[in-house]
Amino acid sequence: MPPPPLARIIDELKREPSRTGSIVITVFGDAIVPRGGSVWLGTLLEFFASLDVDAGVVRTAMSRLAADGWLARHKAGRNSFYSLSEKGKQVFDVATRHIYDPPLSGWSGRFELLLIGNGEDRDVSREALRNAGFGSPLPGVWIAPSGVPVPEEAAGAIRLEVSAEDDSGRRLSRESWPLQRTASAYLKFSKSFEPLHAAIARRPLEAADAFTARVLLIHHYRRVVLRDPLLPTALLPTDWPGSAARRLCGEIYRALLPASEQWLDRNGSNEGGPLPPAEAALWHRFGDP
Repeated sequence: MPPPPLARIIDELKREPSRTGSIVITVFGDAIVPRGGSVWLGTLLEFFASLDVDAGVVRTAMSRLAADGWLARHKAGRNSFYSLSEKGKQVFDVATRHIYDPPLSGWSGRFELLLIGNGEDRDVSREALRNAGFGSPLPGVWIAPSGVPVPEEAAGAIRLEVSAEDDSGRRLSRESWPLQRTASAYLKFSKSFEPLHAAIARRPLEAADAFTARVLLIHHYRRVVLRDPLLPTALLPTDWPGSAARRLCGEIYRALLPASEQWLDRNGSNEGGPLPPAEAALWHRFGDP
């Protein structure tokens, strides 16, 4: 039986609309990619059983993710194995940096301004820019602090660089990104996970519970931080809760990591057998600049 703080988080998840596909994405990005990128379906089924998610629901989610081009499926006898597709790898690379890397420590006072025309690729460009952290104060106009990489899908945009004083920059930020909504989501995340943080400080979790907690931690944090453009401090409200949420997430993550990796050592497998050891970068996630 999971400890009460983790049990409450699982219960909250069960009350939401099914997010099995989204959790699969979290598992891959957080735990499978650092261990070679491929995993046996049975490993995923064992994990989802801890959330009381039926095997049929998981299989359906995997099939949809493969059909949508996120995952590639490989068969070996009667066993199915999954890995990220090329499309999935590109999106995951950007998301991984956004979730785990420290935010930019300085800001030049300048913005990258992109003007997108009405061509047939406008929708593709818009989605890519939003995922890269750009905001849009007006239709066809996208903006981000200077230094944010421009995605390939928006390579044809007209690019300008503009400067803004702090007051103008903060106003532009308010009109380009839903900062209040993101702030509320950060506060909700912290309220949900502070009891878990206190509990594991008193008593570490067993391997299975640690892996479940780790996945749900990143699942919830990812849903907030990927909507956050990670603006420089000078452009944020003085009471911005994102910094405290990141610090909380990092402390919980580092506490869960050793035991959760033990669960993968014992239960994770791919076409060649047990999953390979995690790459070194895993142990430096949520580090300081």
